[in-house]
Amino acid sequence: MRAKIQTAVLGATGYAGMEVARLLSRHPRVGASLLFRREAEGHGNEVVPPLNGNSQPLQPFSWEVIEKDKVDVLFLATPHDVSRALVPEAIERGIRVIDLSGAWRLKREEHRAIYGFCDSDPQKATCLTDTAVYGLPELNSEHIAGAQLVANPGCYATSVILALAPLLRAGLVDRERGIISDSKSGVSGAGKEPNARTHFVSVADNLSAYAVFGHRHVGEILEQLGLESAEFTFTPHLLPIPRGILSTIYLRLRQPTTACEVEACFRDFYAGRPWVRVFAPPQLPQIQFSLHSNYCDIGFCLAPDGQRLVLIACVDNLLKGAAGQAVQNMNLMYGWNDKEGLN
Repeated sequence: MRAKIQTAVLGATGYAGMEVARLLSRHPRVGASLLFRREAEGHGNEVVPPLNGNSQPLQPFSWEVIEKDKVDVLFLATPHDVSRALVPEAIERGIRVIDLSGAWRLKREEHRAIYGFCDSDPQKATCLTDTAVYGLPELNSEHIAGAQLVANPGCYATSVILALAPLLRAGLVDRERGIISDSKSGVSGAGKEPNARTHFVSVADNLSAYAVFGHRHVGEILEQLGLESAEFTFTPHLLPIPRGILSTIYLRLRQPTTACEVEACFRDFYAGRPWVRVFAPPQLPQIQFSLHSNYCDIGFCLAPDGQRLVLIACVDNLLKGAAGQAVQNMNLMYGWNDKEGLN
């Protein structure tokens, strides 16, 4: 293997793509990254903001340039349909892919239906769907290490899955009583493309719910946690802030449990996982604690009855919820430390 690997980012003008480019520009094991724009992102001599003091030009995406520069890893910060179309050829060319869209996250057809994919080669798409690895390092690190295609998780899904996984895997949750997640995100979680809902006048001095019973990240949460739809209710909200996610999750435990036992469950599960911080009660995470970092912060409050439990999970939606997690996945794919290039 070369001393440094070669990476490329398609969609480097978007919020998440720009963060990927920034992180790769300072990664000690990565050479100068190629930065590509999609046709829909305009023409001419666009540049991304200076990375490490230097402005980098964007160029139209080209497989010829990818091959000429011997790209090892292609990061796709693109719409779902674009990723769905490009990944098959990238894999055929022997390029490893980390896809930040929802194109390859879902195994079950009923969950993928919300995207309305129209694949030119359905058989090949089915094969890639089966082999794609869901890129949540704290749950799937062994599979990520050998993956050719990593499907980076959604930002909401990251916060909810990491908060619930230890308790569910330990069999502590009373699933029959249902789980509710009330999640709030900064506006950058909606992407860079403007729309009426993300306009300043709509967002400022406001808090709004959206996509109730219809958010795309629900399928990821159900699949990764082994839950059925009737067991989980998810309501996302838009906060009048640029970035950050706070998920408040309500559940009941199967039997009375102490706060020490709940805390131990989290600490044991995430032992050796540097990007998850468990807060000891009564301290709870806040969005500002994890901003501009790759941390997922998890805290909880247990009712006096020992069975009603409220979880709080916070992530920066553009880092642990997108670009930072993508770079963390690259580190695992090459056997490097999780924290490489992310401190």
